[in-house]
Amino acid sequence: MNTPGIHPSAVIEDGAQIDPSAEIGPFCVIGSNVVVAADVVLKSHVVVTGHTQIGEGTIVFSFAVIGEVPQDLKFKGEASTLVIGKRNRIREHVTMNGGTAGGGGVTKVGDDGLFMAGCHVAHDAQIGDRVIVVNSAAVAGHCVLEDDVIIGGLSGIHQFVRIGRGAIIGAVTMVTNDVIPYGLVQAPRGELDGLNLVGLKRRGVARGDITALRAAFQMLAQGDGTFHDRAERLGKESESEYVREIVAFVMGDSDRSFLTPR
Repeated sequence: MNTPGIHPSAVIEDGAQIDPSAEIGPFCVIGSNVVVAADVVLKSHVVVTGHTQIGEGTIVFSFAVIGEVPQDLKFKGEASTLVIGKRNRIREHVTMNGGTAGGGGVTKVGDDGLFMAGCHVAHDAQIGDRVIVVNSAAVAGHCVLEDDVIIGGLSGIHQFVRIGRGAIIGAVTMVTNDVIPYGLVQAPRGELDGLNLVGLKRRGVARGDITALRAAFQMLAQGDGTFHDRAERLGKESESEYVREIVAFVMGDSDRSFLTPR
């Protein structure tokens, strides 16, 4: 394919849709059902396959494998899609898989994310905007990571886990239960150890809202009744939209229990 921006050694299967402004580096392999949007850059030796869409301005670094079939024994070759948003940075050796029939068939990655070397996004995961997944971390099937989540290096997120907006997971941590928005999780067997105060301050959250969140966390940790009872009571008592976001998250549908404050 003698097209400007596409290296002569790249293998582009018939049917692939590649915007003229995209750059495809040496020895890349692009499947027939792939859509590559404007200003996408694929460095050398990138494999993009399956029904995969890569949003404009995304950069994929060498040896990443994007859109391969799910690593799920229940997968029987059904329609499987991966949708990647705009301006993501997908570093070396990252793997992202398409969806399965049991999870809706679509793995989705939002905008402006950073996926560092060697990390994995599994089938049917739903990843929000501005998410950072650090080196060698793994996000299992059916997980939901809301906007502005950070997953530390060498960490693992158990399948079906939800992680709320603005939460941070420390390095070398196994997370087996849902994490409330703005939560701070650390320790080898993931413990909810506080709030992501640094992240809140960096985003310019008002002091009054941070104070309300700290009070809410204390109530969730030490109040009467079950965790859900405390969250429901918070929803009636607090006027902070950040606290109400935590309440809505706790009251939402979940396939896992919650990490609760120590």
